[in-house]
Amino acid sequence: MAAAGDGPWLDDAAGRLVRPFTVSNGRTRPTVALDLMSQVMATGATPLGYLGPEHAQALERCSVPVAVAEVAAHLKLPVAVTKVLLADLVDSGALTTKPPAFHHNPTDRALLEAVLDGLRRQL
Repeated sequence: MAAAGDGPWLDDAAGRLVRPFTVSNGRTRPTVALDLMSQVMATGATPLGYLGPEHAQALERCSVPVAVAEVAAHLKLPVAVTKVLLADLVDSGALTTKPPAFHHNPTDRALLEAVLDGLRRQL
């Protein structure tokens, strides 16, 4: 078992001891519009109010621009929970966000077919 203060509370056999939605106090909707590819970055400002350890871990990860999906993977939390945590940091002034920049049509049929072909090769 991990020592106290060593990242998320984990047990080797049971996994995470604190349920993910406990981290966000049961909230499931962020106050800021974020999608998986939204970029977030620390502003350098000190967050206002108390933030939990997961907030601190997310803030550390955002020292350079990073996608919401990458932060969720790093924290090993569901994206819905991660979005709530990141929105808390945006609301506190510690993070800034910008929507992803698409230089092409994200629903372009040729792109979707290329992704499908790549996935088929992996299987």
